[in-house]
Amino acid sequence: MAIELRDYQIAAIKKMRNGCILNGGVGSGKSRTALAYYYLENGGDLSFADTEYIPMRDPPEDLYIITTARKRDTHEWEGELSPFLLSTDPEINLYSNKVIIDSWNNIKKYQDVKGAFFIFDEQRVIGSGVWVKAFLKIAKSNNWILLSATPGDTWTDYIPVFVANGFYKNRTEFVREHVIYSRFSKFPKVDRYINTGRLIRLRNKILVDMDFERPTTQYHADFWCKYDVSAYKEVGKTRWNLYKNQPIINAGELCYVWRRVVNSDVSRQSAVLDIIEDHPKVIIFYNFDYERDILLNLFNGISTNIAEWNGHKHQEIPDTDNWIYLVQYTAGCEGWNCVKTDTIIFYSQNYSYKVMEQACGRIDRMNTPYKKLYYYHLKSHAPIDMAISKAVKAKKKFNERRFVGE
Repeated sequence: MAIELRDYQIAAIKKMRNGCILNGGVGSGKSRTALAYYYLENGGDLSFADTEYIPMRDPPEDLYIITTARKRDTHEWEGELSPFLLSTDPEINLYSNKVIIDSWNNIKKYQDVKGAFFIFDEQRVIGSGVWVKAFLKIAKSNNWILLSATPGDTWTDYIPVFVANGFYKNRTEFVREHVIYSRFSKFPKVDRYINTGRLIRLRNKILVDMDFERPTTQYHADFWCKYDVSAYKEVGKTRWNLYKNQPIINAGELCYVWRRVVNSDVSRQSAVLDIIEDHPKVIIFYNFDYERDILLNLFNGISTNIAEWNGHKHQEIPDTDNWIYLVQYTAGCEGWNCVKTDTIIFYSQNYSYKVMEQACGRIDRMNTPYKKLYYYHLKSHAPIDMAISKAVKAKKKFNERRFVGE
């Protein structure tokens, strides 16, 4: 059985080491590359990968894959395991080792495992919470690699991986050596980093970039929609939640009400209908439940198949000639892919450029039959929409409190 690998994947494998971050764009084939590295580390041979399978030693290390809940539930990793004759099913697995695929939500279950190999899929080790603590405990007693399309925006994002690699004893040591906090902030806020030369060297030591050329070209188009200017201004002036008929209590609620005024405009719904006329298979990303309700009501009575992935429903993409797939950003911006369409509509923008980037990657895969991919961003000239666009374009996360001025 052949193990299909591209030249850029083989080049990345040669640079990989225990404790590295495999940095590849969405759809670049990180999963296959990670498994090929595990295969080599356990006695496999890729010299004849395109024609012949060379078995690993038996047993190889137990393999634990910590991924998103969706990737676990859709069995995406099982398909990647098969060329290596590995399986979570002992009856199918060629070897006597253990192969387990589970979600980040359950990572604590494996913090006492020793002598195994862990693949951490989709970067989740940021901060100092429960997941990070379990990750650090696992890293002490096992071999591991981490896969990520967006490894880190700031130096503090790298702290858990730096600590896991033994570069620092703990978070406190990192902060003491590199972080200067602002003296004028009410809460801990990084003013600047020092001794960044060392940080760059350490990052270069663990970061393995996958250099590949996509077979696709992305076309992004902004659809400018109207909004109720008077209602928007009235909300800002009175700080009154017109949907709950009560005072607005904080910046988050104010931004939510502003966005609801903007996103509920009928012109935005008209834009969706105009786009789907030319595209029979469309994925639509949205943020809020009220947007979902608007879209479901909009499509009520049309002959196109409607399916959803969100906190309420986990439906598969229809296998028909015409369909609309409604996806809530938080539930479905990562961990799945679709090569049945070339079109995504962003009904509203997300605050995070990372989330937007991950969402774009759902159709931009190495095995897509499409050469041109179309992304339609529905926006307005409302101040909050423009500010979100500016933050996303600058690869920053939109800050509600800063925007409101609190």
